[in-house]
Amino acid sequence: MAGAGLTVAAGIRLARSRHRRSLHPAGRSLTGTLDVWGCPDPVGSVLLDRAGQHPVTVRLSKGLGTRGSRPDVRGLAVRVPTPGRDLDLLLSTVAGRGRFGRHVPMPRRTFDTTYGSIAAYRTPTGLLHLAAAPDPGTPLGDSLSEIKPHATLLLYAIRGGRSQPFARLTLGTSLSPAADEALTFDPIRNSTEDLHPTGLLHGVRALAYPASQRWRGRTPVPPGRPH
Repeated sequence: MAGAGLTVAAGIRLARSRHRRSLHPAGRSLTGTLDVWGCPDPVGSVLLDRAGQHPVTVRLSKGLGTRGSRPDVRGLAVRVPTPGRDLDLLLSTVAGRGRFGRHVPMPRRTFDTTYGSIAAYRTPTGLLHLAAAPDPGTPLGDSLSEIKPHATLLLYAIRGGRSQPFARLTLGTSLSPAADEALTFDPIRNSTEDLHPTGLLHGVRALAYPASQRWRGRTPVPPGRPH
């Protein structure tokens, strides 16, 4: 029911907001650093398994664009530069990291909460979900204006009943409003062979993201087999 309500609301917004984002219109983009130590039990993804430090672009957002700390599905987008094509990871606030909770989008009053990939990612060793949560002691804040530089989140790979922390994401400085507006994320086309979205939801996204970008007057990421 929550997903259906968000779809209807997004449709109304889409009709009223040509050249603006139809989903997650209110957001704040920042530089960031992704420090990966790797999954203790390797999953077959270079990003998730191999230790390293990556400069990233981060966008924190609100799904419907409600004001201040009003309830909304919060979004966390992370762009990791990789050779040939960027890797975009998109997470939303969910009911929990358990078997059922990670599939349910959940409006929240704060950015200090649990985020999940909702649908699965395909890796050489099987399917997994991604999750993120604020690092204890470094709160993000309740509203976009409160987000603090140097706040950190822990990233997890979830397979079956096991949750493995594999990286720490540290927020940097804010990008300009123009830079935020110019950002276009696409988790389907901006993916890798060893970490690729799968399932019906991602199939719908494969059509929705390019359409949304064209609506805003942006050029979609060209299709092609992920490397």
